[in-house]
Amino acid sequence: MKKLIALALVLGLTLSAASVLAENKKVVIGATPSPHVLILEQVVEDLKALGFDLEILTFTDYVLPNPATASGELNANYFQHLPFLNEYNKNAAADAQLAAAIPVHYEPYGLYAGTKKALDELAEGDKIAVTNDPSNETRALLLLQSAGLIKLAEDVGPDSSVTALDIKENPKNLEIVELNAELIPASLGDVAFAVINGNFAIDAGLSPAEDALFLEPAEGDAGKTYTNYVVVKAGDENADYVEALKKVLYSQKVKDYILTNPDFAGGVIPVFEVPAQ
Repeated sequence: MKKLIALALVLGLTLSAASVLAENKKVVIGATPSPHVLILEQVVEDLKALGFDLEILTFTDYVLPNPATASGELNANYFQHLPFLNEYNKNAAADAQLAAAIPVHYEPYGLYAGTKKALDELAEGDKIAVTNDPSNETRALLLLQSAGLIKLAEDVGPDSSVTALDIKENPKNLEIVELNAELIPASLGDVAFAVINGNFAIDAGLSPAEDALFLEPAEGDAGKTYTNYVVVKAGDENADYVEALKKVLYSQKVKDYILTNPDFAGGVIPVFEVPAQ
């Protein structure tokens, strides 16, 4: 009888250990709503099949996800491009450095109508809203320069950090209104025009392909520079969950989802190739 009890205990412990081993690992990713959260939602079941339970936390601003990833509250985040990440790393401690792990998509910046409906209506002193964080304000000003509205110094590029004070030529004395990116769509009734990132434009019901008066060219340097990445803590670039996440994101299903979603049209462009099977 004692032998039977002992055997039962051993079997129970063995089964319990096997159950623990079979449990999926939890992966927590912070992302901004659209398209980032929506794209991640497409791979929840695929990631589960590879042994990982994906928890997606939604962030509505750009300030919190990087510190939360550095502290370990998040395993990764998905919302930013390299200039934004570089700006964060420049000011972060050595043990809080982050790394771009998986390039996924590009969101062209667009210039959208506010109180004025066409660029030929632009008048002296009109207000134009732009993002106020360093990397994205530079990007917004470069867009205004491409649209022929202002001029910056010749050496200003995507890796620069400039503000409205660095504008060299402003023929119509435009007033540049610097706002948090997530607040700009709501400001359209207060400014003549606004520069809005693709994800916030989509959230506001705007179609980059149809509603933008001037759109950042995807085929230029901007498409490479401003690709959105899944970002992890430095040193985790080759972690098992990162490899699994890359595998499920780089699928035909995800690429088709991005390309055929009517809300994304012209505003979300996949940058990856689906590996041959």
